[in-house]
Amino acid sequence: MEAALKREYLLQNLCCPKCAAKIEKHVAVIKGVNRAVIDFTAQKLTIEADSAGSWDDIMTKTGGIIRELEPDIRLKDASASADSAETEKPGAKLLGRGRFILGGGLFVAGLVLNLPHYLELGIFLASYLLVGGDVLLRAVRNILKGEIFDENFLMSIATIGAFVIGEYPEGVAVMVFYQIGEAFQALAVRRSRRSIAALMDIRPDYANLKTSAGIQRVSPETVRVGDCIVVKPGEKIPLDGVVTDGFSALDVSALTGESLPKDVGPGSSALSGSICKNGLLTLAVSKTFGESTVSKILDLVQNAGSRKAPAENFIAKFARYYTPAVVFSALALAVLPPLFLPDARFADWAHRALVFLVVSCPCALVISIPLSFFAGIGGASRKGILVKGSSYLEALAGADTVVFDKTGTLTKGIFKVTKIFSPAMSETELLRLAASAEAYSAHPIALSIQKAYGKKIDSPDISDYEEIAGKGISAVIRGEKVLAGNANLLESAGIPVTPADDLGTAVYLAINGAFAGYLLIADELKSDAKQSIVELRSLGVKRIVMLTGDSKAVGEKIACDLGLDAAYTELLPQQKVERFEALAGETAGKTVFVGDGINDAPSLARSDVGVAMGGVGSDAAIEAADVVLMTDEPSKIPLAFRIARKTRRIVAQNIAFALGVKGAVLALGALGIATMWAAVFGDVGVLVIAILNAMRAMKT
Repeated sequence: MEAALKREYLLQNLCCPKCAAKIEKHVAVIKGVNRAVIDFTAQKLTIEADSAGSWDDIMTKTGGIIRELEPDIRLKDASASADSAETEKPGAKLLGRGRFILGGGLFVAGLVLNLPHYLELGIFLASYLLVGGDVLLRAVRNILKGEIFDENFLMSIATIGAFVIGEYPEGVAVMVFYQIGEAFQALAVRRSRRSIAALMDIRPDYANLKTSAGIQRVSPETVRVGDCIVVKPGEKIPLDGVVTDGFSALDVSALTGESLPKDVGPGSSALSGSICKNGLLTLAVSKTFGESTVSKILDLVQNAGSRKAPAENFIAKFARYYTPAVVFSALALAVLPPLFLPDARFADWAHRALVFLVVSCPCALVISIPLSFFAGIGGASRKGILVKGSSYLEALAGADTVVFDKTGTLTKGIFKVTKIFSPAMSETELLRLAASAEAYSAHPIALSIQKAYGKKIDSPDISDYEEIAGKGISAVIRGEKVLAGNANLLESAGIPVTPADDLGTAVYLAINGAFAGYLLIADELKSDAKQSIVELRSLGVKRIVMLTGDSKAVGEKIACDLGLDAAYTELLPQQKVERFEALAGETAGKTVFVGDGINDAPSLARSDVGVAMGGVGSDAAIEAADVVLMTDEPSKIPLAFRIARKTRRIVAQNIAFALGVKGAVLALGALGIATMWAAVFGDVGVLVIAILNAMRAMKT
């Protein structure tokens, strides 16, 4: 069976969310397509198909659908440059502007000049066709395809109706201001896209690869792990690596939101996307381009729009039913009163119905809601908070429970051996055995023991190595059976343990079935951990809990120092998930889990919003998380809450404002109080104000 395929395409000139929804709906039902998603803000179509055999047929049908529904949109391969995402032939743009200016001039002339009726009709009709001819054509084309109830249909019916009842200036005015509103909408969308593109302008163009023939400029995609690259002052670091030569200050603001430069030298890690401020650096590449930090960040931000929030889905469904309901209401408003009310004139009620139609256009809602979320995601990115989709931003705004992992999340994860106890041997010998037992482990505690020992470990001395999940290590070292781990490891082997009498994480050792002693390892809290908890409380988070595999004494002390509601300790990875699920089941709101390790990945995936520490966090945790903090600072969590809640407020404001104004004008129009000019404000004015309000979410 052939593997499923996933390909991405750019949709040039896509500037309408409703157009995107129509294309997405039709492409999704093509035979062989498993899933089709359009990210409106990125102008990107993602198609997942069954097999390569059907791909040509799928793309032929996709191109046909786009040509039929939206002929102005061009389908291009996603590898095309970002600058090509929105193109229009200069001649077509100039012709469009010329038509609008000429039509606008005729409109003004018709208003100012006192002309005979037939000349007045001719001037206004010419103006109407010049300004709104493309709207009429789109409406006719959509009607022939069965796509009736859209903004083109509403504007066409309203303006043609105005001409029928003799209100020529109002008919042209509606079309003029509608076109102005469309121009504002396109401008706002372009600015939003440009601001996000500028924000994420961290993709490197090249890498300076060291070869036997000298330094060669190559594509970052061609560089392999272990290759050496040179980064000059002012250049972006193209791939993650370790500095082997040179010193420099790195501008990491695009990655972390941190304005202070980061000093690096030999042995320091350097993330792709950073900018070398001064000095020449030589790096040994540690990750390929596809796995590098810059690539993952770009993927996260560019794909964020494909995960829609409930509010976006609601507005799309709302518009689908709202528009035809308004059309039939307007028809009833024009026809029924003259039939049943005495002295009711058809022309008067037809005028009211036309006002009703103009103001009913749902564009303000359909475009401002996704723009609000995308602006919020962009604002968070500026602060080093990567949100994988608007649905997670909305869920974060409604969260009332936050669950933390301990090591590497609330604490620094930098451990030191603070005490060595052995009733039967020297501290040096116990430390040697512990370091040998932990020789193959990359766990922070194991690394701290290896560092404390400080000598080379002879691998041939170690055999029968076994890692016991959640407990520790079993190994044979120079012929002696050694157990090293927590108290549960020794107790499960029937070995009595002398418990550690100080706070810290104890690693107990047994040799040939007898207790040999313990090492005490201590961690320390991150500097901003306590303030983060205080800020979360001030934001109304009801419950803050810590889950850890560490000892009860250590966990409870940290919980007390930070002011947490509870700490669950000595948990195995599966017990962490079970405890988290129990906590999630006890709350009516959304639950956030914050972690950094491989063992946190199940809880991150299970939570409503999983937050991973992106700097020291494992790849598994970052992959499973919905939000990634690039600086590993707990203080970014309350900031993420504030950004999410600000975005939700803006979305609510736009919904309330648009529906409120439209509802008022609809009611006044039905009563004959609102004019066509009020209807134009109810449509175009509301659209512009809602878009400007949406852009506030970018500022944090």
